[in-house]
Amino acid sequence: MLRVCFSPHSDVGLRLTLLYRIAWGLVRLASPLFAFGGSKLARGMTGRRGARDLLVLWGEHVRDPCRPVVWFHAPSAGEGLQAKAVIEELRAKRPDVQVVYTFFSPSAGEFAGGMDVDVATYLPWDLRGPLSEVLEAVTPDAVLFTKTEVWPTLVAEAYRRGIPTGIVAATVPVGAGRMRPLARRILGPAWNALSIACANSEADAAALRSLGVRSVVLEVTGDPGIDSAATRFDARDRGASWLAPFRVDPRPTLVAGSTWGPDEDVLLPALLTVRDAVGDLRVVIAPHEPRGEVVRALLQRLGADGWNATTLLEFEQGESVQRLDVDRGPNAIVVERVGVLAELYEAASVSFVGGGFHTRGLHSVLEPAAAGSPIVFGPQHQNARAAADLIADAGAEVAGDPQALAGVLTKWLSDRSAGQDAGAAAARYIDRHRGAAARSAALLDSLLQITQ
Repeated sequence: MLRVCFSPHSDVGLRLTLLYRIAWGLVRLASPLFAFGGSKLARGMTGRRGARDLLVLWGEHVRDPCRPVVWFHAPSAGEGLQAKAVIEELRAKRPDVQVVYTFFSPSAGEFAGGMDVDVATYLPWDLRGPLSEVLEAVTPDAVLFTKTEVWPTLVAEAYRRGIPTGIVAATVPVGAGRMRPLARRILGPAWNALSIACANSEADAAALRSLGVRSVVLEVTGDPGIDSAATRFDARDRGASWLAPFRVDPRPTLVAGSTWGPDEDVLLPALLTVRDAVGDLRVVIAPHEPRGEVVRALLQRLGADGWNATTLLEFEQGESVQRLDVDRGPNAIVVERVGVLAELYEAASVSFVGGGFHTRGLHSVLEPAAAGSPIVFGPQHQNARAAADLIADAGAEVAGDPQALAGVLTKWLSDRSAGQDAGAAAARYIDRHRGAAARSAALLDSLLQITQ
C-alpha cells in the first residue's frame, strides 16, 4: 500500500497531503489571473487548463481499446529527449503501443509536437478530480515519469486503479530539493509505490533507495539522453543551409550553447583574450531563450567588443557559399532560433555549454560530446553527472572566471592536437554509454507483458 503521506495512521502525512492538495487547488483557481500574455507562466497556465479535456477526449473517442497505452511524462524539453529515446525503443519492440505524452514546462510544447506519440499536452493539475477523469478515460497500462520528478496525486490515483507507475532516466542530483525532509514526507509514498525505476547510475540508485524506492524495482540502466544525443547527431542534416558557410571557411570556431546572461558575462571578456591569441577565431553563441530582445542585446555587446556580429539567419542568407568573404565576413554569429544547436556543434572546434554560471544549473553536455567536441563550462554543474564524468575522462574542463575560461579555450584552439584529443575522449564517453534507452524499453516491455 501507499505509505506515510497517504496512510490514515500518519497524522503528519494526512496534514501534508491536505496542504499539498489545497495548494494545488488554489493555484488552479487562480490560474485564470495569470493566463494573459505570452510569458512562460501564462502559456503554462493556459495549456494546463485544457489538458484534462484533451486527454479525456482522446481516451473516450480515439484510443484503441485493443492496444496497450503507456503514459510518459517529462517536465521539459531536456527530459523529453530522454523520454523520446525510450519511446522509440519501446515502439520498436511493441509497434502496437499507444503513447500519451505530457509535459510541465511551456518550453517543451514545441518539442512535444515533433514526437512520435499519439497525443501530447500539458500535465493536468495534480488533483484527484482532473486526474481521476483522465485515468478513467485513458486507462493507461503504465504511467512513466522521466528523470527527476514524480507527481504524488497522479501516482496515488494510478495505484488505486492498479495501474503500475515508474520512472526512466532517474537521477538525483547533489542537493536536490526532493532530498529535503518536507519533500521526503510528501513524495515518499509516491517513490515507494513505483513498480519500476530505471536509474542512470549506481549513485542515483542509492539516492532513490534513500527516498523510498524499493530495491526490488530498481535497475541501473544508464542515461537514455546519451542515446538521444548520439542518434540526433548521427541523423543530422549534413546539407543544412546554416552549416554550409562553416564548411567553406573551416576556421577555429567556438560554439557556445544555451547561454544565459551570467554565462555571457564571463564568456565575452574571455573571448577578447582568446581573440588576441587566435587571430582567425569565429564565435557562435546560441542563447537559451533566443527572443528578439535577447538576440539584439547580444549583438550589441559583441559589436561593442569589436566583433563583426550577425545572426545565423543573416550569415546563412547574406554570406552564401558563392559570396563568402573570409577576410571581412562575420566572425561572431548569434543564433536566433531553436532546434539547430545540436547540428551546429558539428562546426565546433571547442564547445562552451551554458548554465554553469547560472543558478538553474548546467545545460546538456551530451550533444557537443556526441559531436566529438571538447567542452568547457562553469562551476555550477552539480546537477549534471555527465559533466563530472567527462571531466574525469579528459573530454571536458571547468572554468570559474574569465581568465580561466580564456586559458582553456586558448589551449584547445591554439593546439589542434590537444583539442582533438579532448574531443575524441568526449566522443568515446558517448560510445561507451550507449544502450540505456534499449535497456529501459526492455524493462517496460516486460512490465506491459505482466499487466496485460
